[in-house]
Amino acid sequence: MTVAHALTMSLGIEWDESLPYTDPRNSEIAMERSPDRYRFILERPFVTEPGTVWKYKGGATALLAHLISKGTETPLIDFARVNLFDPLGINDFEWVSGMNREPSAASGLRLRPRDLAKIGQLMLNRGRWGEQQIVPAEWIDASTEPRLPVDDEIEYGYQWWLGKGRDGQPWVGGFGNGGQRVIIMSSREMVVTVMAGSYNSSDARKLIVSIIGEFLLPALHEN
Repeated sequence: MTVAHALTMSLGIEWDESLPYTDPRNSEIAMERSPDRYRFILERPFVTEPGTVWKYKGGATALLAHLISKGTETPLIDFARVNLFDPLGINDFEWVSGMNREPSAASGLRLRPRDLAKIGQLMLNRGRWGEQQIVPAEWIDASTEPRLPVDDEIEYGYQWWLGKGRDGQPWVGGFGNGGQRVIIMSSREMVVTVMAGSYNSSDARKLIVSIIGEFLLPALHEN
């Protein structure tokens, strides 16, 4: 397994988050309840060749967060605050911790809609905020390049969902459980944030297709 496999959710290990997050058999819940979440991830048996099949795994994001913290010798929250939140003026957030008292990188971050939109605007600006280049533009390009198919409509980059609206224009998205969304449409110079409460719904991921296709684009055409 490589870092790229974690970035693209293609670690190839056995993982199932289709069960409700109240079910202890859900892999993310089992991970958080285990004595060592990283050992739990790395001890999962392989079911596919790494890098070949996309499957959503909160464990992949947890591994990435741990690598960042270990590599920088900085707690994840402090690293995020100094390198992302403070430059964007995000000072009111919550990051829920797991049983090991480390931030739950796969699902624990809570942001206000306006602050989530700032991250979307940062993506739209290819990593630039005002006069400061916060994230290298080359990394923004690499992370939003399609790497693996999710289904017939959506692809996946480096931790970003990628698709097209009904007019064929591409979008980049960050998806959260329940329908929380940040959507970047560079062709329209537009960032959209959505807050919703459809938790544990298998249809929540399709919400963005309806939002863009049925509401946003027709409204733009009218104006």
